[in-house]
Amino acid sequence: MTAQVIDGKAFAATVREKVAGHVARLKEENGITPGLAVVLVGEDPASQVYVRSKGKQTVEVGMNSYEHKLDADTSEADLLAVIDALNNDPTVHGILVQLPLPKHLDEDLVINSVAPEKDVDGFHISNVGLLGTGQKSMVPCTPLGCLMMLRDHHGSLSGLDAVVIGRSNIVGKPMAQLLLGDSCTVTIAHSRTKDLPEVVKRADIVVAAVGRPEMVPGDWIKEGATVIDVGINRIDAPEKGEGKTRLVGDVHYESAAAVAGAITPVPGGVGPMTIACLLANTVTACCRANGLAEPEGLTA
Repeated sequence: MTAQVIDGKAFAATVREKVAGHVARLKEENGITPGLAVVLVGEDPASQVYVRSKGKQTVEVGMNSYEHKLDADTSEADLLAVIDALNNDPTVHGILVQLPLPKHLDEDLVINSVAPEKDVDGFHISNVGLLGTGQKSMVPCTPLGCLMMLRDHHGSLSGLDAVVIGRSNIVGKPMAQLLLGDSCTVTIAHSRTKDLPEVVKRADIVVAAVGRPEMVPGDWIKEGATVIDVGINRIDAPEKGEGKTRLVGDVHYESAAAVAGAITPVPGGVGPMTIACLLANTVTACCRANGLAEPEGLTA
């Protein structure tokens, strides 16, 4: 068996097209332009690249993009003041504070200072609680992207056995909640799980989000299973030349693709969906803020 490749880059493009269509209708029918504000503290190179990409894609779908770049030594009080101003700005519907923050800042405090209804990352404790109890919430972008791809591939997920490898607050835990919401039977596995290969082997759906390069080999995968690889790891690639690296996932792609029914590649799988879902969440937040019907197909 050779797995069907789930093309996250192409799927993300279709999500952005849907977002752009909703944005155009909001402007035309309601005179509203959704706005996304990104707060970047410091000069982390990876974060700077990510923020630039977010800003570019925000503008491309017709939304307003607001960037607030603060010095690395910005005080907690000053950062919270910026967030408070954005919370009270009616032109801003989504707020994202780029992580990681400099070590002198309390990430939990900062995340929970964002108004829950504008928390397009879905990290606020209120949104975590709402998602966990099956209520309407802002959903974390990466798990939402995974869910969209799974729904697109399978149609109904009801009754499928799903294993999520990884228990982070950003991916593992919310992913499990979303799969439960679609009536999967869900196991959250991790590095301490006994007989981890056997646990994974029984799954119809495997979501790998552990941050360990190629940790999951093909012989852990059930024949015909769907594999969603959230990992993005950089490893040495001596075959490319001295000092060169390449990106790999948490799944050993070649061996898993030989037995799986479908699989996401790295890069080009889950990654592009994260920003697409950030844009989708901003439109959803805008609609909710204005008492309008939520866009179909862009949230859980």
